[in-house]
Amino acid sequence: MEGLVSSGINTVRVFGVTKHQSRFRPSSTLHLRNKSVCGIGIGVEEKKKKQQRCFVVAASVGGSKVGHFENTLPSKVVLELWRKGDAVCFDVDSTVCLDEGIDELAEFCGAGKAVAEWTARAMGGSVPFEEALAARLSLFNPSLSQLQNFLEQKPPRLSPGIEELIQKLKANGIVVYLISGGFRQMINPVASILGIPQENIFANQLLFGGSGEFLGFDKSEPTSRSGGKAVAVQQIKKARGFKTLTMVGDGATDLEARKPGGADLFVCYAGVQLRESVAAKADWLVFNFKDLINSLG
Repeated sequence: MEGLVSSGINTVRVFGVTKHQSRFRPSSTLHLRNKSVCGIGIGVEEKKKKQQRCFVVAASVGGSKVGHFENTLPSKVVLELWRKGDAVCFDVDSTVCLDEGIDELAEFCGAGKAVAEWTARAMGGSVPFEEALAARLSLFNPSLSQLQNFLEQKPPRLSPGIEELIQKLKANGIVVYLISGGFRQMINPVASILGIPQENIFANQLLFGGSGEFLGFDKSEPTSRSGGKAVAVQQIKKARGFKTLTMVGDGATDLEARKPGGADLFVCYAGVQLRESVAAKADWLVFNFKDLINSLG
């Protein structure tokens, strides 16, 4: 989950992909569109139809346009690391899943606007992840019953191709992990669908009292604070003795995982969110999981 973006990271929302055209070249071509074309301010049913054809909902922060990236075609070294790796760690929100979990839960609890406004203000500067998480949760204090109702009524929406990709990785003997700033209660159903064991999940934990009242979140989880994904990846690599590990995600916290002792390769998945400064620093930028599937052979 890239709940907050540090100052200077431009974000573009991406909703669709065209038919896959080549083995490695990104399958979707981004086209900036007027917001009204993408379904803002129209009926629900019409909006759904519009979104099927729309690639970008909002232009990047500050109005800058999406630039040209040099890393959409992987180098031989990058391909070798991807194919021969021991493990792959996936971000969840806006990567494995189409949605940002905390935003969806806030919307369900009637505080979507307040959380979105807080996030928008915070994007003007650098805010430690743990402070951002606590502040946003305090705006709606979800109860256990609300969370349970949310999970029943809002099943996970997986990104196109992610199930096939994870099946292919596992078939090739590559161990798969989920590393998220989101919440275990919301990620467990995703892991179940994908056949990923609970012990391969690194995420935050919502805490509730005896009457189901919201108490906060477990601050002992590495992913509950800034730099936590890097710590989680380092722990995984050290504990399991993996020689080559890849991190796949959309945000700055995923990019941070590529540190000494951490991820050897960072693949930026921009099929949902394109964060320009993150994408530019990735070893490989993809817009469709088909590119990763096909490269495995």
